[in-house]
Parts: sequence; C-alpha cells; structure tokens
Amino acid sequence: MATPTLMDTYGERTLTLTRGEGNYVWDHQGRRYLDAISGIAVCGLGHCHPKVTEALQDQSNILLHVSNLYNIPAQQQLADRLAFVSGMDNVFFSNSGAEANEAAIKLARKLGSERGLATPQIVVMDGAFHGRTLATLTATGNEKVQRGFAPLPEGFLRVPFNDVAAIEQLASEHHSIVAILVEPVQGEGGIRVPDADYLPTLRTLCNRQNWLLILDEIQTGNGRSGKMFAYQHTGIVPDVLTTAKGLGNGVPIGACLARGKAARLFTTGSHGSTFGGNPLACRAGLAVLETLEREWLIERAEKLGEHLLQALRMRLTECPVVVEIRGLGLMIGIEINRPCGELVEKARAQGLLINVTAGNVLRLLPPLTLTDSECHQLIDAISTLIQQFAR
Repeated sequence: MATPTLMDTYGERTLTLTRGEGNYVWDHQGRRYLDAISGIAVCGLGHCHPKVTEALQDQSNILLHVSNLYNIPAQQQLADRLAFVSGMDNVFFSNSGAEANEAAIKLARKLGSERGLATPQIVVMDGAFHGRTLATLTATGNEKVQRGFAPLPEGFLRVPFNDVAAIEQLASEHHSIVAILVEPVQGEGGIRVPDADYLPTLRTLCNRQNWLLILDEIQTGNGRSGKMFAYQHTGIVPDVLTTAKGLGNGVPIGACLARGKAARLFTTGSHGSTFGGNPLACRAGLAVLETLEREWLIERAEKLGEHLLQALRMRLTECPVVVEIRGLGLMIGIEINRPCGELVEKARAQGLLINVTAGNVLRLLPPLTLTDSECHQLIDAISTLIQQFAR
C-alpha cells in the first residue's frame, strides 16, 4: 500500500467535491449538495460568485504578488473600506484568521512591554477557538487542540464565557492584565451567544482597567451575524478586531484592525507578512465588501437568520433530544442532548452539507445568498433529520 503523502490531520475524508455554483456544490460523481456550512463560514456569497470571479480573473492578468516592500493600491483601498465599515483606524493584513489573532496577541504583548510588564496577561474564555498556532491554540479554550504541544506560551488567564464577575475577580488578583480576547459569538464552541449586556460590560471594564478589548470576528464578521461585525449589534467598538473567513469568499486573507492607542503600537519592523494583503487577495476582499453592500446581503442575513431560528424552534419544540436552538444572523446552533456526529453523514445522504461542533451541536452557516426556497428546504431537512435521530 502506498504511503499517503498528505499528513493525517483531517482524518478520513469520504466526499470529494469538484465544482461549486451559487449555494450548491457537486461531488466527483455529479451529485449536488446544498452547502449549509459555506466552507466553515467562508463562502458567504456562495460559490464562484460572478463579482468575485471577475475580480480574480482581472487581477490575475495584471499582477499577483509584489510583497509589502511596495505600495499595493488594492490593499490601501481595502484597508480604507474596512476602517470605514468598522470604525477602526488602521489594518494589518495576513493570510488567515489565526495569523490575524497572532497579530492581535502581539499588539497586547507590545502594550504590556511598553508598560514595563515582564509577563503581560490576556484574559481568554472557556470554549473559545482562536486558531492553531502556538499562541492562538493556547488562547483557545479546548484541551483537545492543545494536547501534545507543550510547553505552551505563558500569558493567558482563562475564565468561563459570558461571566463578567469572573473577569472582575481576576482584575483584583492580577495586575499584569493588558487585554481581553473574546468572540462575540463562540462558533467552534457551539454557537454560544452571550447575554446582550456582555460585550458592553466588557467594554466598560476595559475602559476602567485600561485594557484592550480584542474581538475575534473571524467567523462572525463580514455580514454573517446580520451586521457587518457582530459587535455592531451592541453599540460598542473594540480596540482590536480580527476577521478572515468570509472576507475573501474562499481566497485566503485575514485582517487585524486597531484603533486609538492600539493602532499606534506597531511601528516599522514590528510585524510583517510576505503574502499578507497581496493584490489578488485584496481584490477579492473588495469584491466581497462591494457585493455585500450592493446586494443588501447583510440585512438579508439578519432577516433569514431570525426566520430560521423561529421556524426551527417551532418545528422542534417538542423534540426530546433538542436542548436549545440558538444563533445570531446566519449562525445557527442546535444543541442535542447526546453526541450527534452521525447527522453529518445522514444529511449528506440527503444532499445537504452541515457540520457538528463541540460534539453535540449541529451548526448551520449557510451562504448569505440563501434563497427563500432554499431556506425552507433547509428547515424541512434539518427538522426531519433531528426528529428521526430522536426515535
């Protein structure tokens, strides 16, 4: 038997996808699937959106890469646009969400260094997911992804998600805290939506303690929550914001945005990336932002998400295995009272791609371009799957 040339990091993959168009993908045998996971919240505009494809084709005929030794017009345009829609001051571009979070962690460490702290601390949450680099997996609240990679970096203090009192207790015990790093909605953690006053209270606490509020919007950003960024539901603005996934609609790109004192921490030589913010990725990002606005997809995500939530709650209200149905915009989590990974295969057999996270939460992250009829199809399929699973 031949030795596999791919490292075994993803386990056995039994489905081969070869083509995508709109909200559907096709496998190598020509079977079509409604994609209700969007490449894990990446393809918010669906697959091969004409405007993104046009931008990529145009840029690939002009210039792909020059490095950050030179000005890149599309990079400046995308930075301007992101700063405008977010209320932030400046942007550092990377290739992924993990790298964007690394930049945010470095900003917090830089602040600590300027304050003369030997070991600046960042408050992070149970159940969080911030990436798989050494720093971001340490910030992640999941022992499974950390196992085998010791020694992990110092400088992180962990508390329960949605628990302000626990952070206030840390503030009284530790005098080297410089930041809070938190997801507005925990995606990998099971679509956990905090109390409405959670982020505003964290903002007030950070103001009082002179900490940075860092929001990881890798999954919640770019219209997914029904706002451009999920914090915009609350009226607050973070000091540092990270995003990726849906920003490129499949083209790798990440961004770390900052404002105020955080925007002045990086200086020449503080940080860098060979590929970050290259012409191709930034043209994709610009096409995504323009399309979100032109097609009113952010507003549609809010409307469709509310409809999905209410319809699923109504259909599954008497289902004995359903613990809770929760979400924000087009991020929906259905918590089951036992492990339910088998639902992924059952859905696939019916031409539907879904995901199970945290072991027992069926996660839906459909494209923002989902039609009304596809929304109803999704409601029917998921309701039937779970009712059959309960028998």
